[in-house]
Amino acid sequence: MQKYVCPCGYVYDPAVGDPDNGIAPGTPWEQVPEDWVCPTCGLGKDVFEKEA
Repeated sequence: MQKYVCPCGYVYDPAVGDPDNGIAPGTPWEQVPEDWVCPTCGLGKDVFEKEA
């Protein structure tokens, strides 16, 4: 599964998810809610880019 990177450096890894914020491990990026924000800096999902 594709990882996505925030400008602050946080990497969303679908295998890990973001369980502290309600995103279960195994949740692909496309299923992460649009109102989810980076747990490190608070930026929105729209600023994340696919990891190269």
